[in-house]
Amino acid sequence: MPLEHWHSSLADPTVADAILDRLIHNAHKIAMRGDSMHKILSHQPKPDDH
Repeated sequence: MPLEHWHSSLADPTVADAILDRLIHNAHKIAMRGDSMHKILSHQPKPDDH
């Protein structure tokens, strides 16, 4: 979930601030685009088990 959506997703903005402060304090931010690999792979046909 993008960082800008956390405050609206958590009931208490103070809790959201505290969580984000701890998660992103020394973190590297990587902006990702497109669908997740899980979503892409879930739509591919599965090979036969034979």
